[in-house]
Amino acid sequence: MDVPFKFACIGLDHPHIIGLMDGMLAAGAECVAFHANDDAEPLANFMHRYPDVPRVDDKRRILENSAIRLIACAGIPADHADDCVAAMRHGKAVVVDKPGVTTFEQLDQIKAVQAESGAYFSVCYSERFRSPSAMVAGRLIAEGAIGQVIHTIGTGPHRHNPARRRPWFYDRARYGGILADLASHQIDQFLWFTGSETAEIVTSTVGNVANPAHPGLEDFGEITLRGDHATGYIRVDWLTPDGLAVWGDGRIFILGTEGFIELRKYIDVEGRLGANHLFITDGECSRYIDCSDEPLPYFRHVINDILRGGESAMTLSHCLEVCRLALEAQETAHVISSRKQGQENR
Repeated sequence: MDVPFKFACIGLDHPHIIGLMDGMLAAGAECVAFHANDDAEPLANFMHRYPDVPRVDDKRRILENSAIRLIACAGIPADHADDCVAAMRHGKAVVVDKPGVTTFEQLDQIKAVQAESGAYFSVCYSERFRSPSAMVAGRLIAEGAIGQVIHTIGTGPHRHNPARRRPWFYDRARYGGILADLASHQIDQFLWFTGSETAEIVTSTVGNVANPAHPGLEDFGEITLRGDHATGYIRVDWLTPDGLAVWGDGRIFILGTEGFIELRKYIDVEGRLGANHLFITDGECSRYIDCSDEPLPYFRHVINDILRGGESAMTLSHCLEVCRLALEAQETAHVISSRKQGQENR
């Protein structure tokens, strides 16, 4: 780029804003402003990491700045749609943290405004786009290393860390529910790894099984999906014990007609150091691949798509279908509670 690609941030309520910033900066873009709530969790860290980025007190100063091409957003999930709509109506491209939306009404609004404005819209599903092991797995599958993918199991465990959480974290209407939020990562990967354009939610479950002091929190969720040539299972939770060295032992199991792949994304428990471990078994052998040096092209592709047109980062149809499936799983979920809670309610 002869002239730096300029972007700004609106919404710093989720730590994923750091990933969005680092990805855009590594792709050669320049952040020229940010707007944030005073109680945003990552605010102090953001200002420490990026001291030269000016803070503005009015979003309009960002939205009405014609030099800014893209808005990166990681605000409170229920506020994502309003910020994205405002950005698109001002001619800005948008990259937003998951979940892109928290209701079907918001999804309809995003679709309508995007179609009307033609603005670029993308949800950064970081468990794929910022995961080197996922990139390697995708390449192996595209090369036919395990044949046709017919099933995936995706797990997304997270550590609760209640001392760090803001009130919105425990408000179901504000965070959207565990399936609309966390499971969107795994839905994205199911569609991508299986080469599916769509799927159906066979069954889904949510519950508060370990946090009765926070009744608004869903700390467990699961989904079974079915496509025209593949099926999948997803489990997400806020139950990672403090004894684990990282925030969650996220894994993906990918079954093909000629082999299988396992991703241990963040830790190999009692095994190899570091993250981004891939194990593949095919017709010849089992082998290990260290994926830590694999490039992450998402943000570079986003910039190229905005400047030149195209959908190399992610198609709009895929992005919106992930949102739809996550909302459907959330809306139709069966609710469970812990055995202890059930006994107390008798």
